Amino acid sequence: MFPLILLYLVLTIIRPQEYMAAFVGIPILPVVLIAAFLCWLASNAKTFAAPQFVILPIFLLVLMISVVVNGWFGGALDQFEKFGPIAIAFFVFAAACNTQQRVKIAMAVFVLCSVVLAIHGIQQARTGMGWTGVPISEDGRIQYIGIFNDPNDLGLLFATALPMSVYLSTLRGLMLRLFWLACAALLFYGTYLTNSRGALLAVLVVAGVYVWYRRGFITAGTLGVVGLACMKLLSSRMEDLDPDEESASGRVNAWYEGLHMFLSHPVFGVGAGNFTEYNDLTAHNSFVLVLAETGFVGYMLWLAFVGYSFWMMLTVLRHKPDDIDDPARAKAWQSEQRMALTLLLSLCGLFSAAFFLSRSYTVVMYLLAAMVVGYYVSARQRFPGLRLFKLASNGWLWFSASAGSIAGFFVLVAVLLRVST
Repeated sequence: MFPLILLYLVLTIIRPQEYMAAFVGIPILPVVLIAAFLCWLASNAKTFAAPQFVILPIFLLVLMISVVVNGWFGGALDQFEKFGPIAIAFFVFAAACNTQQRVKIAMAVFVLCSVVLAIHGIQQARTGMGWTGVPISEDGRIQYIGIFNDPNDLGLLFATALPMSVYLSTLRGLMLRLFWLACAALLFYGTYLTNSRGALLAVLVVAGVYVWYRRGFITAGTLGVVGLACMKLLSSRMEDLDPDEESASGRVNAWYEGLHMFLSHPVFGVGAGNFTEYNDLTAHNSFVLVLAETGFVGYMLWLAFVGYSFWMMLTVLRHKPDDIDDPARAKAWQSEQRMALTLLLSLCGLFSAAFFLSRSYTVVMYLLAAMVVGYYVSARQRFPGLRLFKLASNGWLWFSASAGSIAGFFVLVAVLLRVST
C-alpha cells in the first residue's frame, strides 16, 4: 500500500503521463490509486481514529447534494467522479503514514517531486521552454503541466514543500544535509520565479510562524516587516499589493459576490463548481469558494476538516508527556515535536497561499492533510496521553467558528471595499 500511494503522489505532482508519449492515453493514475485502495481494504493498517475520516465522506456527499438542490441531478455523479478519488487518496495516504519513518519518506518524495517542478521552471526561465513542452507564460512566470499549469499553483506547492526540505536537512549526515538545503534553495528560487504574490506571502508566513514559535511575537513581527519589504524588492507584482490595484480589486469584488451567493443560498450554496456561473472571476479565496458553493453546511464541514489538522499539530507542540523525565522518552518527544512543527509550517504555507486562490478541492491540500492525520494517529500510539479528537465533542465549536469566520469575512470585505473607493 505505501509504495503504491507514494507512486500516486509522484504521478500526481510530476505527471509524466501527461507529456511522455509512452504514457499518454493510459489511465495510469486511476489504476495506481485503485490498486492502492484495494491494498488499503485488505490491510490491517487502515484506521478511522480521527474526525477527518468522518468529515471527508460527508463533505463529498454535501458536494453532490449542493448541485442537486440547484437543479442539476447529473452533477451528483460529476462531483463524485471529481472528488471521490481525492477522498480515497486521503484515506489510503493517511493509513500509510503510520510511523515517523514513513512520514519522513513521504516528505522526501513530496520535496523531490516539487524540486523536479522547480528545475523545470528554471529551464523555462533560461530557455523559454520546459522539457514538458510547456513554455514560460507571456508575463514571464514559470508554469508546469496539468494541475500546476497556473504559476500560483506551483508557488503553493513550493511553499508547502519548503518546510519539509528544511526539516529533512536536520536529520542525516553532512552531505544529505547539504542536499536537502540545496533542495530548499531550489524551492525558494522556484517560488520567486512563479512571481506569485500569494506564494511569496506564504513563504513569509512560514518563516514568521517559525520565528514566533522559537523567539516570540515581537521578533516575528519585526522580521515580518523586514521580510515583506524584501519581497517587494524581489517581486514586481508585490509592489502592486494594494486594494486599488486591478487584480486585488477583482479579488475583493469576487469575495463580495461570493458572500452574496451565500446569502441567496445559505444552506447548500449555489452548487459545487458553479461559482463562475454567477461571477466572471472565480472566488480567489478557498474559504469563500466553499462557502459560496456549498453553503453553511459544506463550509462548516470543510472548516472542521482544516481546523482539526492545525489543532492536531498544535496539540503535539503544547503537550507535555507524563514520563518526560526519562531521557529516552524526552528525546523521542523532541523528535515528535520537530515533525509536528514541520507539518504545521507546511499547513501554514499551503493555506496562506490558498487564502488568495480558489483551491478548495485540489488534491495537494488533502494529501498534506493525510500526512498530518496519519502522523497524529501514530503519535497517539507512541504517546497515549495525546488528546483523542472526537467530532461529536466539538460540533458546537465548528458551528461557532464557522459563524464567526463568515462574519469576519463580511467585515473584511466591507473594509476593503471602503478603502478601495
